[in-house]
Amino acid sequence: MISRFFIDRPVFAAVLSIVITLAGLVAMRVLPIAQYPEIVPPEVSVSASYSGASAETVAQTVAAPLEQQINGVDNMLYMRSTNTGDGTMTLTVTFKIGTNPDQATINVNNRVQRVLPTLPQEVQRTGVRVDKKSSSILQAVILHDESGQYDPIYLNNYALLNVIDDLKRVPGVGDATLFGAGKDYSMRIWLRPDKLAQYSLTPSDVSAAIREQNAQFAAGRFGEEPDASGLAFTYSATTDGRLPNAEAFENIILKSDSNAATLRLKDVARVELGAQAYNSAANYNGKPAAAIGIYLQPGANALETAEGVKARMEELKQAFPDGITYAIPYDTTRFVQVSIDEVIKTFIEAMVLVVLVVFVFLQNLRATLIPVIAVPISIIGTFAGMYILGFSINLLTLFGLILAIGIVVDDAIVVLENIYHRIEEGEAPLAAAYNGARQVGFAIISTTMVVCAVFVPIMFIAGQTGLLFRELAAAMIGALRDRPVNTIISDACSAARRSARMISGVTSKLSSGLKRIRLVPP
Repeated sequence: MISRFFIDRPVFAAVLSIVITLAGLVAMRVLPIAQYPEIVPPEVSVSASYSGASAETVAQTVAAPLEQQINGVDNMLYMRSTNTGDGTMTLTVTFKIGTNPDQATINVNNRVQRVLPTLPQEVQRTGVRVDKKSSSILQAVILHDESGQYDPIYLNNYALLNVIDDLKRVPGVGDATLFGAGKDYSMRIWLRPDKLAQYSLTPSDVSAAIREQNAQFAAGRFGEEPDASGLAFTYSATTDGRLPNAEAFENIILKSDSNAATLRLKDVARVELGAQAYNSAANYNGKPAAAIGIYLQPGANALETAEGVKARMEELKQAFPDGITYAIPYDTTRFVQVSIDEVIKTFIEAMVLVVLVVFVFLQNLRATLIPVIAVPISIIGTFAGMYILGFSINLLTLFGLILAIGIVVDDAIVVLENIYHRIEEGEAPLAAAYNGARQVGFAIISTTMVVCAVFVPIMFIAGQTGLLFRELAAAMIGALRDRPVNTIISDACSAARRSARMISGVTSKLSSGLKRIRLVPP
């Protein structure tokens, strides 16, 4: 019987309990903390823009070729595309749960590169973006202006240039994106159809003139070998590059004749520095703001990441322009922190109730301490099993630990009562430990296996429902798996130590008596 093994080796039993506890404590430090388990399938987003095209045109010329080429990529479940009247196409590819999102992004991008030459020239010029779509949002950081002197475009561009890159480098942050993307500074050219008709121009003529005159050219170098002039130095020729401001764009020449008469862009259009798109806006307390979404990296600690983001924002706040500040109105870690606090509170309440109930029924303070020792070993050791299985500390695993607190103590009470009942009947403590643990040992193991049999099938449920409750079942099983061993170890060692102390007391008395006998002269 396993109980006799530990009764004969109390030091080994104590060391084994200490090792289980230490393993659980170490696992608690490295386990990721999140609100829920990873139950959302990874997604990859493919986006493209075809300016001036209708939704039907975009679907036929852009979305259809991409869908045909991406279809069948490794571990793909399904995909859906959205085409809008402003020429924007968004294709979302959903993969099986457990697929590496980085590898999925690479696979999709390889398929996109194959079909890219067949897409319209306008789409090729603007490019096709392939991004890993993060769904596990951690926080929403708001950059807002309290003074009212900055417009939304300035706030969004300030966040894009000075905040987002720093937040992406915070440990645990998987991605940081600007909600309502499209507020980048762009040169807006508002054409006047009546003027275009008057001068026999079309929007494509204007676009061609802008592309031709707003370009960077390599002018070459002077004095570079082979050169017959014999110059001692080589000089690089520099020219004006892209146009710097709205005034320079206004002076773009659209037409000219032999009389030096020129038609400039400002004659047929209004030019201004504005946003790339105006289809979204963010407000905080009724004032314009820039909203930044912080996404958690898979396997990262949500609490530590959230604290890192707050600390970094406090550092960046020192360099904000006057009147600009930040706020975090949405933070998922608040629920996780409250859940952890509730688990600690429940654990303390359960331990107090266990101590009271055991002491009332057993009427023995020393026997009451045994379940108090056995329960933390089982609960803390569960974290080591969660680390081996790759789970995280979340609402469901914490709920499982709360349920397990009240279950892991019942076997300890049964074994204790049986051992102390034999001792009260006059049986030696060591023999009571042997016989008492042996008598109920198989019953304890069988009751534990029955409870585990209820939760083990939950771990094999397929789909998102199975993923949702798998960690709950694993936490319960992990806490219950140590229950028979911890019960036998703690109870049997308690009786063995009591017997050992009795034997030690008798031995010490005999030894002292022999010493006195030797000291008496013959």
